Amino acid sequence: MSSWRKVIKGMTAVAAAMVLTVGGMSVPVKAADPGSVEITTVPDNKVYTYTYQKAQDLVLNVKNAGTKDITDFHIEPDLQGDDSSKWPFKTDYQKYSAEIDKLEAGKSKQIKFSFTERDNIETGRYTLYFAYTCKEDGADKEGQIKVYVNTTQKPEAKEDNTNTPNNSAGSDSSAGGGGISNGEASYSGGGDMGGGSGDGGSGGNGSVPRVIVTGFSTNPEIVKAGSDFTLTIHLKNTSKKSRVNNMLFDLNAPVEGSDEQTTAPAFLPSSGSSAIYLEGIKANGTADISINLNAKADLLQKPYSVELSMKYEDADYNGVEASSSLSIPVKQDARFEFSEIQVNPESISVDEEANVMCNLYNLGRIKLYNVKAVFEGACIEREEVFIGNVDSGTQASIDAMLKGTKETGGPATVKMIMSYENEEGEIFTEEKEITLEVAQAEEEIMDEMPMEGEEGGKSFPLLAIAAAVVAAAAAVSVILVRRKKRKGMSEEEDLLNELDRTSEDEQQ
Repeated sequence: MSSWRKVIKGMTAVAAAMVLTVGGMSVPVKAADPGSVEITTVPDNKVYTYTYQKAQDLVLNVKNAGTKDITDFHIEPDLQGDDSSKWPFKTDYQKYSAEIDKLEAGKSKQIKFSFTERDNIETGRYTLYFAYTCKEDGADKEGQIKVYVNTTQKPEAKEDNTNTPNNSAGSDSSAGGGGISNGEASYSGGGDMGGGSGDGGSGGNGSVPRVIVTGFSTNPEIVKAGSDFTLTIHLKNTSKKSRVNNMLFDLNAPVEGSDEQTTAPAFLPSSGSSAIYLEGIKANGTADISINLNAKADLLQKPYSVELSMKYEDADYNGVEASSSLSIPVKQDARFEFSEIQVNPESISVDEEANVMCNLYNLGRIKLYNVKAVFEGACIEREEVFIGNVDSGTQASIDAMLKGTKETGGPATVKMIMSYENEEGEIFTEEKEITLEVAQAEEEIMDEMPMEGEEGGKSFPLLAIAAAVVAAAAAVSVILVRRKKRKGMSEEEDLLNELDRTSEDEQQ
C-alpha cells in the first residue's frame, strides 16, 4: 500500500509542475535568500536612458546592510536566452558578470556594465534582471534584482523633396552625446525646394538637391577644454537624380568669454581657416569632411552648437545654400588642491586617537560628486569620511580621527585616498601621504618598567648597598662591644691594683 502512495504522490508532483509550466510560471529549485545585500542604480536610483549607437555604463551600488562581512559576491544579467525581444542591448560577449571579493558590514562598492542598445529597438521601457550570489558569515546567499531602462528608437533618415525644417539625425557614438540639426536648402537666386522646372532656371531638374549632415565623430572621442581634436562630418546628397559640385563649407562656433580679453569662438582651427572645400557628391552618395580644431581652455562642461554653412552647385551649375547645426559636448578635467594637512598630535600611543584636518579646494569648472576620504595604514584602524558634493569654486573640510593600533618604532606613513565621481558616475581617486608615530600603550610601558631597582635594563645594586649597610652596622656593634669589654677590663684591673695596695699597707 505504501508503494501506491509513493506513486500517487509522485504523479501529483509531476502534474503540479506541468500546470505551473503551462501557465507560464517557473518552479524554483531553491528559495532565494538575499541576505543583507542592497543594490541600487547610481546616481540616486535613476532610470537610465539609452540612445541609438551610444554605449553607456549602467552603474550599480552594492551595499552590505548587515552586521557580517560579505564575500565572493558575483552578479550577472539574465540575457533572456534566445528571446531577444526582452533584451534591448547588443550582445557583444558570451557572458557578462562582475565580482566583489569582500564587502565589509555597512560598506558599499560600485560595479558597472557597459551596454549599447540594438539598432532595431523601439522607444520604450525594458526590465533587466540581475541574479547574484554571495557568502554571508559562511552561509551561501542568492537573490535577484530588477532594473528599469528606457530606450530610444533609431532616428529615421529623411528623404529628398521634404519641406520639414530642422531635420534631425542621430550622431555617432563617438560624438559623446552630441547631436545635429539640418536646415532647409534653397537656391542662391531665391528659389525654394519646389521651385523651377525644365532644364534650366533656378529649379534645374525640378527640385533642390539637398545635402544633409548624417552624423559626426571626434578624435579623440572625448573633447576636453584646452585640447586639440579632429572633427569629421558625415554628409549625404539626398537627391536621387542630381550630383552636387564645388562644395564650400564653413564652420562658425559660438563666441564665449566674459570680457574682451577672453572673448573668442569656442572652437578655432588649429591651423589654417575654418573653410573646407569638397569637389562634389554623386546623387544619393555620401562623403566626409574633416577639420582640426582647438577647444577654448575656459569652456564650461556642456554641449556647444556649431553652425555649418554650405554652398554648392547642382548639375546645371545653379548655386545652392544650406546649413546644419552640430552640438559638440566639451568635457572639463577636475582640478582641485588640498590645504596643508594637519595632524594633532603627531605622536600617539596604541588605542589613542590623532585628529587629521585639511581643506579640499575645487578649482575646476565641474562639480565633484560623492567625495570621500579613506585613511589606511599598517599602524591605524581604517577610517572613512564622507564629504558629499563639492561645487566648482568652493571648498570642503576633511576631518578624521585616526586610532592607533600598532607600535611603529618611529614616524610611519599613512595614506589618505580621496575619491569622487563625475556626472557619468565614473570614479576617480587622488592619494596623499601623512606621517604619524604610534608608541606603546601606557599600560605596557608600566608593565615593562624595571622592578626592585632595575632601570634601563641594568640592575641597580640595592642589595649590595643593603648588605654593606648591615655589615657596617655589625662592625660598629663589634667595635662598641670590644670597647665596652676593654673598659670593663680596665676598671677591673684598677680595682685589683687598689686591693693589692690596701693589703700591703695592712701587712706593714
